[in-house]
Amino acid sequence: MSAKPVYLGVIGVGGVGTAFLNQLSRLPSPPQLILLARSTQTLLSPAPAYTPSIAPGDWATAQSTPSITKAGALSVDEIASYLSSAPGRSVLVDNTSDPALASAYPTFLKKGISIVTPNKKGFSSDLSLWKDIFASAAQGSSLVYHESTVGAGLPVISTLKDLVATGDEVTRIEGVFSGTLSFLFNIFAPVSSSGSSAPWSQVVAQAKELGYTEPDPRDDLNGMDVARKLTILARIAGLDVQSPESFPIESLIPSELASLPSTPDGIQQFMTRLPGFDSQMTRIKEDAEKNGKVVRYVGSIDVPKKEVKVGLQLFDKDSAIAGLKGSDNIISFYTKRYGANPLIVQGAGAGGDVTAMGVTADLLKALERLR
Repeated sequence: MSAKPVYLGVIGVGGVGTAFLNQLSRLPSPPQLILLARSTQTLLSPAPAYTPSIAPGDWATAQSTPSITKAGALSVDEIASYLSSAPGRSVLVDNTSDPALASAYPTFLKKGISIVTPNKKGFSSDLSLWKDIFASAAQGSSLVYHESTVGAGLPVISTLKDLVATGDEVTRIEGVFSGTLSFLFNIFAPVSSSGSSAPWSQVVAQAKELGYTEPDPRDDLNGMDVARKLTILARIAGLDVQSPESFPIESLIPSELASLPSTPDGIQQFMTRLPGFDSQMTRIKEDAEKNGKVVRYVGSIDVPKKEVKVGLQLFDKDSAIAGLKGSDNIISFYTKRYGANPLIVQGAGAGGDVTAMGVTADLLKALERLR
């Protein structure tokens, strides 16, 4: 029996999007790519035949194919109408971090369009949107996969879902969820005392130069990215977390610098003034060292107590969290079955290629169920 055709729409061709299209082009039996969109332009396979499909190799080749329809930015309703009219099941891959697009997932799902995405916004914003997404998926008999919203290509969400689905009792989830903050603390407060003694501001500047931080490092240092990931995991574990703002998040931005604008000039001012606050971080690091420990930025979920928090914690130097290298993530699942030794997922938690791998793997799971 031949596989049923599945039609694919892809929005976003930035770092993750480009890596995803590259991986898609190498799949042995890829779905038919019929829509490819970036912020100002959309490429479409002409309806009603929806052929030819778009070559996923690169945007430029697809753009210069005469038989492909070119349009400006389409509305959510236009994209949903186009994909739902295809003569088979369709999947939308959202490779953006656009909150407006994420809030429109129910529109797609109700029309039977499945969603695969690394976009955290839909799953970590208000609890009502989370509930609406999964209710709409049930209504439209469509699928939702979002592994890459936590830990890029690491099997974090699928592991937690398996634990919950098989009836294990998850008691605590704890870990380093930010590749950026992992890198910063591994350099700033290494386990070996013979390691770096560079001041905090210098380590932040180094991470920014290497591309580990967002263009505005405050988008990493405010802890919101970690809080969004914790919100997603807490909800899967069964807690009705209202939003990332509903639990304590320790920001590493000095309060005096938090209100600087997110303009190139504001970012430059932040980087210039940050050294004036190095003593605060040095004190935290030295206090930890006096107790034979290291400081790390972690997120934790206590399921029985329904407590979620994000911030600095001290760890023994021989702990798994203290021993992380580079920008790796580590997530520990403490459960009834696993007892005192948690189930640990560890590895690269950021980067275009590994994030795209998580998206591609999710797409393959969706295809297996839809075909």
